[in-house]
Amino acid sequence: MTTVAELPTGFVDKVLSAQSTFRSVMDAMARPGRVQRITADVGAPDGMMAGTAAIALTLFDHDTPIWLDSAMSRTSDVAKWLKFHTSAPIVGDSAICSFALIGDAKYLPPLERFPFGSNEYPDRSATLILQVQSLTRGPAFELRGPGIDGTALLRAAIQPHDLFERLAINATLFPRGIDVVLVHDDGVVAIPRTTRLVARGG
Repeated sequence: MTTVAELPTGFVDKVLSAQSTFRSVMDAMARPGRVQRITADVGAPDGMMAGTAAIALTLFDHDTPIWLDSAMSRTSDVAKWLKFHTSAPIVGDSAICSFALIGDAKYLPPLERFPFGSNEYPDRSATLILQVQSLTRGPAFELRGPGIDGTALLRAAIQPHDLFERLAINATLFPRGIDVVLVHDDGVVAIPRTTRLVARGG
């Protein structure tokens, strides 16, 4: 069993790393489908990619309940690391989380199990952070929406294979909905609730 003293460190430089990571995430949200790089030097527990760890250290705090999938919960190290570095509460009910960390996205639960927010408070929805196999190789996804000039082409190896089809529910829910951040190593791609799949190729 890993003790607190044995947990990986967080950011080497907390202030500058949090600032640069925040900019990367905001750039990703402003330019859906485009890969952004997180340059912060960060430690992470087993099963958590560097990009995921940096986002957690930047966005999570004691007011952001976190839900972990079975891959992230395989050992207690991820939960211990999150609690120690962010003070974020780990919850067992995905319906009340602010963020969900998905280590093995092929087993992503139905989106209806996560909060969509309300018309009065659409920001009370969940953001799903999915670790994926690649953000540069794989099937092609043509995306459209705010922040995209015409269409954007994302080539990525994403699980579940029908992720964008599932996210089509956002069109009927708006302004409620689910936001998604895809992570591979230090690369991140945002799929806000306003982004739509235009076409998909092999």
